[in-house]
Amino acid sequence: MCNFCCTFAGVMDFGRYDREDLQEALRVLHEGGIIVYPTDTVWGIGCDATNEAAVAKIYALKQREDSKSMLVLLDSAAKLDYYVDVPEAAEMLLAETSPQPSPKGREYDGEYSEAKPLTIIYPNARHLAANLIAEDGSIGIRITNEPFSQALCAQLKRPIVSTSANISGHPTAHFYHEIEEAILNGADYVCRFRREDQTPHEPSSIIKLNADSTFVIIRE
Repeated sequence: MCNFCCTFAGVMDFGRYDREDLQEALRVLHEGGIIVYPTDTVWGIGCDATNEAAVAKIYALKQREDSKSMLVLLDSAAKLDYYVDVPEAAEMLLAETSPQPSPKGREYDGEYSEAKPLTIIYPNARHLAANLIAEDGSIGIRITNEPFSQALCAQLKRPIVSTSANISGHPTAHFYHEIEEAILNGADYVCRFRREDQTPHEPSSIIKLNADSTFVIIRE
């Protein structure tokens, strides 16, 4: 097991999310809007990762140059090869960190098993908003094991942008109460789930993979 990508496993209890909260977030995403939502690391700003206009709204809200790409979340590693080339080296990493699918029909019961989040930067991104992809054609993707963001991705049936809910250069919002008013007011919808949660979360490990399966560890 890789010591930089699977350093702990535990059970996190966040309570049940509200289906109406989830459905409203999905409605906004479908309509090209942007949301503020909890992720497997920090609070994030998200949109449909295939919608270039929606991605542009996030850059504007964060006051960030669009030359700085943002990562996206997916609910399943099985969907990766539609969006990126998946070098052989990714298979071991994904096996250690990807969430296991829930039994069909099973609802989220307030708990989920968590391994340290892992963001992998893949080569040759495709089928995503052009202004989301880095100049070298790569994109960072994380398979989320957090229940709300996982459900969003699964039901939207597309990747969701995940960038920290702060103006560029300002402190990262680890908890809901740390999010700046400008971000909350600028979003089309602010999710209710986990607003009271004070559980600390580790930042994700970041690994950049090359087409030849060589890789660089950017953050352990």
